[in-house]
Amino acid sequence: MSALARASVDLGAIARNVRTIAAVTGTDLMAVVKADGFGHGAAPVARAALRAGAGWLGVTSVSEALALRDAGITAPTLSWLHRPDDDFASLIAAGVDVGVSTTTHLHAVAAAAHRLGAPALVQLKADTGLARNGADGDEWPELVGWSRKYEVEGTVRVRGVWSHLADADVPGSPALARQVASFEEALRVARGAGLDPELVHLANSAAALSAPATRYDLCRIGLALYGVDPFGATGPGTFGLHAAMTLRTTVVNVKRVPAGTGVSYGPEYVTGAATTLALLPVGYADGLTRAAEGRAAVWLGGRRCPVVGRVAMDQCVVDAGDLPVSIGDPVVVFGPADGERTPPTVGEWARWARTNPHEILTGIGARVARDHHHEGATSS
Repeated sequence: MSALARASVDLGAIARNVRTIAAVTGTDLMAVVKADGFGHGAAPVARAALRAGAGWLGVTSVSEALALRDAGITAPTLSWLHRPDDDFASLIAAGVDVGVSTTTHLHAVAAAAHRLGAPALVQLKADTGLARNGADGDEWPELVGWSRKYEVEGTVRVRGVWSHLADADVPGSPALARQVASFEEALRVARGAGLDPELVHLANSAAALSAPATRYDLCRIGLALYGVDPFGATGPGTFGLHAAMTLRTTVVNVKRVPAGTGVSYGPEYVTGAATTLALLPVGYADGLTRAAEGRAAVWLGGRRCPVVGRVAMDQCVVDAGDLPVSIGDPVVVFGPADGERTPPTVGEWARWARTNPHEILTGIGARVARDHHHEGATSS
């Protein structure tokens, strides 16, 4: 199938990242493959991560979990964001662990397990300071109390207790120690109620790499799995991660224009001198967010060239200066450095758009073809 842009995913990089992170943490890893593997392809990424030694997969919905099972992936999987009326029976039947944050959800899971005649594997989430999902205050003792009751009845098995960190990617943040202390208290309450979880986990990518006190039995690896430093330019240094995705396109039109030429809508950009404009067939429908306008660049003709004018839905314009650009020339929108080739990174696009790399990666549109390769083998 012909495509105007292609996202090339290096599954070898995924595998190397798993091994690199595991060597740092000394724990089992959960490869977080929600949102179609951060835009990389959930099933291929999951398989690569599991082959490299990850023991768990993490997703956020029933549909994501069952898609992995439909792809033949049977590894332990945690799904953690649900409505109380979700199809918990399908998760239970598929052997998927259910993340539970409220007694309302717990009662629904237990009822589904009772109807199915099989115990539900659940992992209870405590809110330790993020103020999103998870139980806190008086809700937590109530949740663990009901969980123990259902466990005794045989409808629920509490396999894990977990939480999520608010700002582990901010070096030296005092909130991290407060969250660890709150998590320890939540564990004390859970164990005091008679629960004996085999899995305790708190660390995300940033904490797994830099905060030993957060590692416990399992570390959940999201951004770092895909080779993006969770600390960006402000963190404690590099960790030997390998970016897994390269976004490529080609030039589809070239114009030599004089000074004073307005470019794209508005125009908000007017050429200051005679220059060559290259048209790229990618726009905000493909993930090139308009929030990066005026700062973004791509790799063309052996150097970085700025994206100029407004980004449109399907296309954008690059100022190539006096480069000898031709229709069909290759362009790297973002990707890893390779020798003297230094295209923009996902992290740079995130800074240009004043967002995080997660949004850039998951924003790559559906019409961008994905190619997966590993040690020379390629599949679409």
